[in-house]
Amino acid sequence: MKPNESALLQASRGRAIKRRRSVWERIHIDPWLLGLLLVLLASGLVVLYSASGQRLAVVEGQVMRFGVALSAMVVLAQLSPTTLYRWSLPLYLAGLAMLVAVEIMGDIGMGAQRWLVIPGVVRFQPSELMKLAMPMMVAAYLHRRPLPPGLKDILVCAVILAVPVVLIAKQPDLGTSLLVASAAVFVLLMAGLSWRLIGCLAVLAAAALPLLWLNMHAYQRQRVLTFLNPESDPLGAGWNIIQSTTAIGSGGISGKGWTQGTQSQLEFLPERHTDFIVAVLGEEFGLVGMLLILVLYLMIVMRGLIIANRAQDTYGRLVAGSITLTFFIYLFVNVGMVSGILPVVGVPLPLVSFGGTSSVTLLAGFGILMSIHSHRRLLPR
Repeated sequence: MKPNESALLQASRGRAIKRRRSVWERIHIDPWLLGLLLVLLASGLVVLYSASGQRLAVVEGQVMRFGVALSAMVVLAQLSPTTLYRWSLPLYLAGLAMLVAVEIMGDIGMGAQRWLVIPGVVRFQPSELMKLAMPMMVAAYLHRRPLPPGLKDILVCAVILAVPVVLIAKQPDLGTSLLVASAAVFVLLMAGLSWRLIGCLAVLAAAALPLLWLNMHAYQRQRVLTFLNPESDPLGAGWNIIQSTTAIGSGGISGKGWTQGTQSQLEFLPERHTDFIVAVLGEEFGLVGMLLILVLYLMIVMRGLIIANRAQDTYGRLVAGSITLTFFIYLFVNVGMVSGILPVVGVPLPLVSFGGTSSVTLLAGFGILMSIHSHRRLLPR
């Protein structure tokens, strides 16, 4: 090796060592992603205070949930991607076991059997766990196999997907089952699934729609019919959509002002602090507020995709990409159903709507992204 080449190599190693010693890499946290998430959480608390009818107790409860969720994010960020890979199968099997437990002895609320209860400790939805376990399991299966995946591997992934999705759909929870399924589909897409095969699968999915319709619950069919024509039952099934679109439209460009919304504050808007919190945001902060929050979401998605692109192995790239795109689907479905361009499926606005299990799952997913990003080997250039 020439003297000048040796000096360059030593200098590059020195820079790598210096980067290892940075504060953020010691604690395995991505500062850009953390900053964006904290801004989103703070914005969500502001909107939640108004949406809850200025009930400070609701906001305090959400702050405690965010504290637990952020702690889960930090803990998962400390685990190496190798550890996450090893735990993919146990986590998936544990999620399946809990879904079976829900089917047998789950707690019933609002007509659905979705929760497990540990008396005096916690009440949670095991289906939320599958939003992380599903992409981790599919990515772990594909990690050691040649890509793009062949027909055999696709069929195995389809079985991995189908079992929990069917169990979740039976609860019934169509929204969560679709999100869990999309997490697995995104892994396959990022694994290099051919466009010809994607087209064939799309045709099969379209052909299966009549079968899906026949197996839907009555209230789910009603949601689809209401989506197509909300005015057919304005005081019943169409009430939610009509009130939410009215609230968003009445906000105009700049909104009516914080806590000054009429549809929300006079309680015309249902589920205003959970699934329909976007309508409160649109009414009180207008188009400007809606655009600002959407830009914030898109910046988070862009950062997640950058992390996925920089991942150093197949497992990290597939998991990071799937978690990021599933987060985007959360946003798209919620905004779509509240604005009337999608049927109502009960998907909350991520990290803004009131809720505990969903927040923990989402921030835990971002902890996995930070782990994938911060544990990269710092090789000299």
